[in-house]
Amino acid sequence: MQKKSIEVGRFLVSPMTQTHTDGGFAALVSIRSGQGMASIDRVMRFVPSFSNRRAALRYAAHEGMAWARQH
Repeated sequence: MQKKSIEVGRFLVSPMTQTHTDGGFAALVSIRSGQGMASIDRVMRFVPSFSNRRAALRYAAHEGMAWARQH
């Protein structure tokens, strides 16, 4: 599942979740920059497991935006 993408400077941050087999949720984030053949997409998956999708999305958005602001 993916939430709306967030523009942070030259980056497009897209928080996502992935369901674990035990019913928990993993937080993931895609961070894109550039266009066409010059585009780069980084995908990060975080270690904490969350009991609900909303918490995982919030965590992914927060971590992705923090990364984009630092770069």
